[in-house]
Amino acid sequence: MRGQWLKQLCGGLTVIVGLATQSLAATPSQTTPARVGPVLVNVEARAGQDLSGAWHWSVDPYRDGLAGFHGAEAGPGHRRHDDVDVDAVTRANPQALYEYDMRRSPVVHLPASWISHDETMRYYDGLVWYQRTFTATKTPGQRAFLRFGAADYVARVYLNGKPVGIHEGGFTPFAFEVTSLLRTGENQVTVGVDSVRSADTVPPTVTDWETYGGLTRPVRLVLTPATYIDDAWVRLGDDGRLRATVRLQGTRPGDTEVRVRIPALSLTLKGRTGADGSWTGDAAEPSALKRWSPEQPALYEVTVEAGEDRLVDRIGFRTLEVKGHDILLNGKPVFLRGISLHEEELGKNPTRAMTPGAARALLGEVKHGLHGNFVRLAHYPHSEVMTRMADELGLLVWSEIPVYWRVNFARGETLETARRMLAENILRDRNRASIAFWSVANETPVSDARNAFLARLAADARALDDTRLVTAALLIDRVQEKGQSVMVVKDPLVSHLDVAAVNTYNGWYSDDALADLPGIGWRNDTGKPLVFSEFGADAQAGFHEPGLKRKFSEEFQAEYHRQTLAMSEKVPSLRGLSPWVLKDFRSPRRQHPVYQQGWNRKGLLSETGQRKQAFDVLAEHYRKLEARQAHTEQARAP
Repeated sequence: MRGQWLKQLCGGLTVIVGLATQSLAATPSQTTPARVGPVLVNVEARAGQDLSGAWHWSVDPYRDGLAGFHGAEAGPGHRRHDDVDVDAVTRANPQALYEYDMRRSPVVHLPASWISHDETMRYYDGLVWYQRTFTATKTPGQRAFLRFGAADYVARVYLNGKPVGIHEGGFTPFAFEVTSLLRTGENQVTVGVDSVRSADTVPPTVTDWETYGGLTRPVRLVLTPATYIDDAWVRLGDDGRLRATVRLQGTRPGDTEVRVRIPALSLTLKGRTGADGSWTGDAAEPSALKRWSPEQPALYEVTVEAGEDRLVDRIGFRTLEVKGHDILLNGKPVFLRGISLHEEELGKNPTRAMTPGAARALLGEVKHGLHGNFVRLAHYPHSEVMTRMADELGLLVWSEIPVYWRVNFARGETLETARRMLAENILRDRNRASIAFWSVANETPVSDARNAFLARLAADARALDDTRLVTAALLIDRVQEKGQSVMVVKDPLVSHLDVAAVNTYNGWYSDDALADLPGIGWRNDTGKPLVFSEFGADAQAGFHEPGLKRKFSEEFQAEYHRQTLAMSEKVPSLRGLSPWVLKDFRSPRRQHPVYQQGWNRKGLLSETGQRKQAFDVLAEHYRKLEARQAHTEQARAP
């Protein structure tokens, strides 16, 4: 990575920050979204190699590999990123002292969280080093990048003993150019992953989910021509025009011919890039186009060519807009039959390794088990494996960044971190037809600083993508009006959103009797569609108490859902539901010794996939909504 290395104070810790020509702008912009490093869309379709598999690992609780003695730069024998075979050095010089040897450290298979590396790592929070070697061939005129799907939370990357960059944020992709450091033959890549968060990070220290530190998504060596396609966005606009925007990076990005082909539609868009390396072209919507929808998730092979570079992707085309209280998909009102979901595979010992099989098992329960058409991927960007599977299965997606609870909204650096996360998320997934909502926050207390912070994120989302809806999961106010308890939607942030969404837990985090829930009133004067982004109750699978005397029984959870769904039927502006949550998930703050034991038990499935009674309650409700929508559409048909 080119540029200087500076020391910067971040979250109370001294870290090394790489500043490169392609890294984020140092000065926050008030008019444009945050700049990110190489986007490298659709890396699976590129030349290079997958570096998933066997990696050596070494725990470093005192950060010795970074700081060394007395806070000075780590010296020989302590650095874990040296390009050195310790065993060979010590054989040649028995007096040499090394207090680590990564080549003989334990081996794990990545991607995975360190929570599953060893039983001692269950609640570890700190720095872990990963290292592996790989063989490459350096070709003149070719560029090389190390691309990471995600690393939670801060990653420091080294190639052949040299630093290449640092990235903050546990759920979005990033890449560093390593052309000058890559060599023909054996190469060594080392990554220090630090899970420690603070009051200034995104998210902050306390959350209601497992940290899952580590390299939890694939690492790839990506090879490109000297001038390459960094970003290619192909979509259908609300005006019925099919558009393509392509951005090139490299030695000669300007005045390059670009072609975007969709063979199944006999469509080709072509033009030449401007001086900045970008080009946008459009055409009328082809008459043969089948628009993507949950009922018909049509995907088309799209080929993008520019100079010596070529990318192929599978993309669906649809429109989304809001009209009054309605959410329109392809011009027709849609009710969102959904559920919320954490990125955690089924099983007693998940490690956040989201394979296509794991994604299909989870999303299949939503699509086929619950009769759903929508999933909220909370509370952070999920793996690209999930969003591509949603494309394939036909599920609308709410995608969120981890601006969660009490973020430090008054700190400018925290805002810039959130803006970068949002940009990385949107640029990765703009070609996924399933994405319907960009969410900028969850359950954030109202304040002037918070309002300005989130308004900036909402503006960024619109600047980056004008084909999706912007939302956030808000808190709800409760008042007494004419002797009735009324839930009122009045968060000032709603003026910056397309859809108002609220988390409501009446009957679980309140003293309301379940039988009284349908009598609670709702007032939404925002003029915008309303979505219940969360509601739920805990239940331990297999615990039964028919009398509803205590919480945590399957019967209580089932009745809670019956009564909350009955309440939802009386909200005129309601256009969607995403109960909390599909499956039980790990949460260290949930420590009831009988019912929780480190798990949030609001899942309609247990952690291993056992269906609780509430699953069938929601499935039956969604079957009725599905039939109702089908009947309405049939009545509207000419």
